Amino acid sequence: MRNTIPDYINEKSNILRLIVFTALFALLFINIYKPFSSSSWYPVSELKFFFFSNLIILTGVLVVVVSRFIMYLHTRRKPLFYGEFFIWVAAEIFFMTAFYTLYTSILNPERNIWHVFKGSVINTALVLLLPYSVLWLYFSWKDKKHQLETIQNNNTDSPKQDAFSFRDERGELKLSMKKENLMYIASADNYVKIWYLSKGKLSGFMLRNSLKTIENSINDASIVRCHRSYIVNFDRVKVLKKDKEGICLEFDEEQVPDLPISKTYAEKITTLFLKQGNFSA
Repeated sequence: MRNTIPDYINEKSNILRLIVFTALFALLFINIYKPFSSSSWYPVSELKFFFFSNLIILTGVLVVVVSRFIMYLHTRRKPLFYGEFFIWVAAEIFFMTAFYTLYTSILNPERNIWHVFKGSVINTALVLLLPYSVLWLYFSWKDKKHQLETIQNNNTDSPKQDAFSFRDERGELKLSMKKENLMYIASADNYVKIWYLSKGKLSGFMLRNSLKTIENSINDASIVRCHRSYIVNFDRVKVLKKDKEGICLEFDEEQVPDLPISKTYAEKITTLFLKQGNFSA
């Protein structure tokens, strides 16, 4: 079975970091290091070269912004596999290369367009792949650190809350409930939907906030992230099962649908599940 890219790649905060870091890297790389005699691309002063290079970088960043926005929307509907991701990055390089080649041919029509294209492929690949690789390593390290801290907190018997209060992105209190009534929390674009039991029925409450913010605000070892789109009340989970779609969680309430576990969280969830002694075959 093919592997999907980690969930942290398409977190909104990480997408923003990638765009900003890539833009800054490109700015420094082209204007300070000046790869492949880039200072001779245009017979102009240093100031004009800085201006022209910034135009190229701005357009390149625009390509990345549009690309990552489309990728984010795509992964909301279905996961992105590694092969598809690498093709996606190759497409980013191609479109940035095509723009630079067109840009150069207009300003300097005497230059051989094939040589311009080949040089642009190399430059663009370096400008994108170097920061992408650095950030992938950073995001991976940060995610592993978070998982380790979560496991350590679970092993040291983190305090448990009897009730939860949920606030919107402005800090206004919108909903409170006893812990036993909370089932799970689902991401819904710029909102989260909190699913809970009320008078014996499953109810949902829309809250304008991010799943990450909600996760960080809850200090309870049994309220855990199992997927990029879900946080669950683990005390209400009774069965962990694996089928052709992957691993999922089954709750003690028939009204609650089974929720998937992404590969990023599979090891942590399985360890926590077995530790609590809730396992059912």
